[in-house]
Amino acid sequence: MKIELWFEDELRAGLKGTIVRTWGEKGIRPMIPQQQDFDWAYTFGAVCPARGEAAAIVVPYANTEAMNMHLREISRGIDKRTHGIVVLDKAGWHTTKKLKVPENLTLLLLPSYSPQLNPAEHLWEWMRRHHLSNRTYSGYKDIVDSCCNAWCDLIADKKRLRSMCWFTWIKAAEI
Repeated sequence: MKIELWFEDELRAGLKGTIVRTWGEKGIRPMIPQQQDFDWAYTFGAVCPARGEAAAIVVPYANTEAMNMHLREISRGIDKRTHGIVVLDKAGWHTTKKLKVPENLTLLLLPSYSPQLNPAEHLWEWMRRHHLSNRTYSGYKDIVDSCCNAWCDLIADKKRLRSMCWFTWIKAAEI
């Protein structure tokens, strides 16, 4: 049986967004809008760097129910003759006994405080830099739509996904 590595993480995006550096005309300070309200959507995303494949859901809460939905989504993206190893952090909804892990998946928890080992973190950096920063939202539906559009744009280029997430140590592990 073939084994495939997947890396999973979550992004919280919302009304109180992220401000990033931006270019401006010399002598003019660019104005960046920022809302002060609180409303969030969570993108649960996973990537298989070897194949440049990805799976995600956008939900209103980060909890066990959302994680179960996401695991089912990842499971659907794996070939029947393949077993997926999903590498993730130790968030509460990743370690609960109420988690229903599909038969074709095994969870592998990263050591505490080691986000640098999870290539999925790079997905969020890219989405924030290109779609989710320096902007305002009209409400929850707009946040969800923006997260979905950002995700679709990100995964449209498998070569980009592979270059962002296929770390040297992952390549060595897949030999």
